Amino acid sequence: MNGIAVYEPPSAAASWRIALPHTVAAVPVARALVRSAMEEAGHAADPDTAELLTAELVANAVEHTAGKGPIELVVELMPGGCKVEVHDPDPAPPGHLTRPVIEEPDPMDEGGRGLLLIRALSASCGHRPTESGKAVWFRLPVVPRQWRPA
Repeated sequence: MNGIAVYEPPSAAASWRIALPHTVAAVPVARALVRSAMEEAGHAADPDTAELLTAELVANAVEHTAGKGPIELVVELMPGGCKVEVHDPDPAPPGHLTRPVIEEPDPMDEGGRGLLLIRALSASCGHRPTESGKAVWFRLPVVPRQWRPA
């Protein structure tokens, strides 16, 4: 070990929960909330990746679920990483989030890569049923200090 070892007790988790409209206008609002929450808390997970994956979850909830009710964004910042959940009213599980993709997306298609991005860039991801539909989530780890941009 190089340098002085300092014990830092883990800080308490911080969380945000917000209802968003079931429209594409929810995507930039969700991105901004995730980035602001991470900056405000001085959190060390990668904010660019968190923003990108949050946008994918919210866009999927808006595009692939029926309903007029709001979707809900939940952001939890913990000492070891962050977890982002998007709740929507559709109980059907999201496409290929937790099972292997058999076919690669057509390179000419404009969509079809969101869940692939979430699987590739997150530490873990999944979905679970809720009383009003489902929650789709991802986790990102804290980026070690030496790997963070200066």
